[in-house]
Amino acid sequence: MMNTLAKTKQIINNFNIKANKRYGQNFLIDDNILESIVEVSEITSKDLIIEIGPGLGNLTEYILNKAAYALLVEIDSKMIKVLTDRFKEYDNYTLLNEDILKVNIDEMINKIEKQKNIKFEKVKIVANLPYYITTPIIFKLLQYENSISDITVMVQKEVALRMVAQNNSKDYGILTLMIEYFCDANIKLDVSPNSFIPPPNITSSIILLKKNKKYKVNNEKLLFELIHKAFAQRRKKMINSLEANKFNNMSKKEIEELFFKCGIDFNTRAEQLDINQYISIVNNI
Repeated sequence: MMNTLAKTKQIINNFNIKANKRYGQNFLIDDNILESIVEVSEITSKDLIIEIGPGLGNLTEYILNKAAYALLVEIDSKMIKVLTDRFKEYDNYTLLNEDILKVNIDEMINKIEKQKNIKFEKVKIVANLPYYITTPIIFKLLQYENSISDITVMVQKEVALRMVAQNNSKDYGILTLMIEYFCDANIKLDVSPNSFIPPPNITSSIILLKKNKKYKVNNEKLLFELIHKAFAQRRKKMINSLEANKFNNMSKKEIEELFFKCGIDFNTRAEQLDINQYISIVNNI
């Protein structure tokens, strides 16, 4: 049986494919890593898997052999031909030539369930994300808190470290707090550049985000506004950043009164507060 590296070389030759830098394409060719991704994501025969940027279909093959069904979202029309040809024997997937940031995921899930007359046990994201657009994709996926249960993605190692950072560290920021609010996050393993062709010039990490909303806040929208405006000028004292960015249209005096109420020092910077303190600020407004 041909391994993934040999298959990849054959596909590249047959379709005259070149990795597209614009879409951040690096093709994963390490079978051990591909197996690890499937293992971490715990794909079952009752799951719908959404793969973002399947590319040549190396991870897709593992997914289709395990999952009930897959939704493949691929922006590069050249890859659509490759995927259609490679998986012509499979009938358990829908292929969408679209930018994931423009896809209404809930609509697609409902459409597939109606068409196939099936109710999936879980909907999971399993993907090797393009590095240039990782953060916007993660922010989008977090919004689907009721439909998506797990997110297993390969990202740049430094992004994975930001996802699990502790407060009072340079990696801690908006992404950390948003992940903390919605998920339990665990970095599962690092992936060498040699696992790809062409090899990227960075190390990657596989991270598992399990949706687990364990915090309660009076106004979620206001919490997200607070986090974004607190870090808008992260080198400033947080009170000054919130005032400068017109958080909730509050004056500096009102923000100081709010911080006093919450027992937060006026000299505090955004990265010093944990998620509970951010929630406390919103709940005291």
